Amino acid sequence: MRSGQFRMLRSSLAGVEAVAAATGHSFPKHTHDQFGIGVIERGAQVSLSGRGMVRAEAGNVITLNPNEVHDGMPVGESRTWSMLYFDPRLMTDLLGDVGKDGEREFPSPVIRNGQIAGRFKALFSIVTSEGSPETALRRDGLLLSLVADVMREQRQADEGADAPAAIMRARNLIDDDPAASVTLADLAEVSGLSRFQLLRGFAKATGLTPHAYLLQRRILRARGLIAGGMPLAEAAFACGFADQSHMTRVFVRNFGVSPRTYADTKR
Repeated sequence: MRSGQFRMLRSSLAGVEAVAAATGHSFPKHTHDQFGIGVIERGAQVSLSGRGMVRAEAGNVITLNPNEVHDGMPVGESRTWSMLYFDPRLMTDLLGDVGKDGEREFPSPVIRNGQIAGRFKALFSIVTSEGSPETALRRDGLLLSLVADVMREQRQADEGADAPAAIMRARNLIDDDPAASVTLADLAEVSGLSRFQLLRGFAKATGLTPHAYLLQRRILRARGLIAGGMPLAEAAFACGFADQSHMTRVFVRNFGVSPRTYADTKR
């Protein structure tokens, strides 16, 4: 795979998306609404996660929790990785199967364990290939074992304090209708804070400015609509973007592929 290339691969497992990438791209702060498990294949990267600053090198397993603010920068010119993203409903079922009912997040952002990395690579290969009843049985066994392994890893950073109630009210205003136009004054009013207090407190609690958080909610919603077959222009309008081009720029910045490429993998 050439450096600078992202590939959305067809997945044989419902509720799972597969991505392979080789790139020097530095991702800005963003979120996903899925769980993620992957492996750095070559090179290394440093990133902010909801669990602190981390460095991941070739052979390391990386994990991601839904709505966790993170970024990613290569160490050197580029790095190569593969990633599986899991629908939260599927992950809830898997966590129940491995005896982790009630757990809501992976504990460690980087896992340095060659056996777990090997298990992921085997699973990734099966998920991204044409399956059979025999491979489906092995796939499901690898999947459960991988989730159990990831959940056994110890937390590397203390959890942050819950967001203050005032900030939660502002965040909920965005979450309730991400497509709606909202101003800093609107958020300050619902939170009972000044605009500056709201701006500072929101960034501290969520890791994003209110505007960046709004764009994240819109692009995650757009991805879901596109996955469901909605035309790109309609998805952009439904999610509050100025136009399809604006949605495309945000989509590529966050996910590394265009909305059209993503849509093609869902057909």
